[in-house]
Amino acid sequence: MATEDDVRRTCLSFAGVTERPSWGRPAWFAKNLMARMWEDDVVTVKTTERDVLAGSEPETFYWTPHHDQSLQLLLVRLDRVSDEVLAELLQESYVLAGGRG
Repeated sequence: MATEDDVRRTCLSFAGVTERPSWGRPAWFAKNLMARMWEDDVVTVKTTERDVLAGSEPETFYWTPHHDQSLQLLLVRLDRVSDEVLAELLQESYVLAGGRG
């Protein structure tokens, strides 16, 4: 099971990523927001595969009406995602947020 510390460690391993609060929650930024803790065990990432992921595993991947503003925003339940998939999502999110991929 992935944790907020795993998210933090992975995000901060990317060149130029910084951590600062966003809406009172931990968040990580490349040029733009790349990931943010939405709830204690849920992280927001950016992906081009939002519909596919949420459609195939809605118990793990989803979004709320708040996230309808951006078709790239996806919520990920950390207790349901593998470390490998989380790392891949954070890598993609880093690139989409302006990081050097």
